[in-house]
Amino acid sequence: MGSESIIGARHIPDHVAIVMDGNGRWAEERNRPRLYGHRAGVKSVRTVVETAREVGVKHLTLYAFSTENWKRPAYEVKGLMALLKNYLRTEQQTMLDNDIRLRCLGQMDRLSDGVRDTLAGVMEVTAPCSAMTLNLALSYGSRSEIVEALRTLAGRCAAGELDPSGLDEQAVSDQLYTTGQPDPDLFIRTGGERRLSNFLLWQLSYAELYFTDIK
Repeated sequence: MGSESIIGARHIPDHVAIVMDGNGRWAEERNRPRLYGHRAGVKSVRTVVETAREVGVKHLTLYAFSTENWKRPAYEVKGLMALLKNYLRTEQQTMLDNDIRLRCLGQMDRLSDGVRDTLAGVMEVTAPCSAMTLNLALSYGSRSEIVEALRTLAGRCAAGELDPSGLDEQAVSDQLYTTGQPDPDLFIRTGGERRLSNFLLWQLSYAELYFTDIK
């Protein structure tokens, strides 16, 4: 990569999107349950959020739980939801202290009542924060996000609210979960996989992609 790479220190991206992958495999390689790896991953999340805030990233999006993750064993899903709920509770004050606003990208209605209520509560109290926006992609799938956006636009066209000939890229962007935020400048994926995995497919069109073998 050239010296002007946005990964370098010369330029801090406004928006960084991260797939923090490999936690389960990391645990299995150590003969531990997959949830052991997910617990370790929570510590990594804390470090990533704190570092992003310190260096001046304005928007940070973490792929926490995909729509495909619902297919995992029930005990693992339950464990992940418990970890999420605990993370939200313990990090709320840290977010407030560091002026971090929390947002959720995804199908909140699929989350359990307890997780959804906790998530909504933290988003409400951190809404006035403005130094950095932390997006947690939960029950998120980019294809379904785009389909839902197109359905909404089609419905508005059918109702006569929009002229189909006037639809453009901005109209689609405005219907996505990330509306009002800049597209990511930098995408990072850990764990050895080199793919997007149905994550922010529309928004990552011009992002720099960085893959690492680190789990």
